Formats: sequence, C-alpha cells, structure tokens
Amino acid sequence: MREMVDVPVTADLPIRVRALSVADLVEIRFGKAFPVSLPADRAALCTLGSMPGIRTDELTADERSERA
Repeated sequence: MREMVDVPVTADLPIRVRALSVADLVEIRFGKAFPVSLPADRAALCTLGSMPGIRTDELTADERSERA
C-alpha cells in the first residue's frame, strides 16, 4: 500500500512547471531542496485547473459558518 505525502502549498513555495512533450505530460515541481514532482497528463490539467476555485468557495463558506 502506498503512503500519502502531504505537501503544504503556500504563497512562498517555489512552483515550477515543465512540459514533457514526448510523454504528453506537464511536470509540476513544488519546492527546491527536496522537490516533489507531480506529473499530469493533458486530460488531467483541466481537472486540476478547475479544482482550486471549488475549494476556495468551500473555504469561504467554512469561514462564514465559523463567524456565525
């Protein structure tokens, strides 16, 4: 069984993106000293691109419910 790795993504975390056109992938690297690589194929990029907006809405809703 694989272990899960948590990578806290903050505003000051270096993020680099590199196209791997031979494999039709984009490699997203987080960090410098011990980088974590997330390879994503072309089809997954649409899903990845739409997820942060959904999660931001959920965070905003959670903040509102905590204030009430």
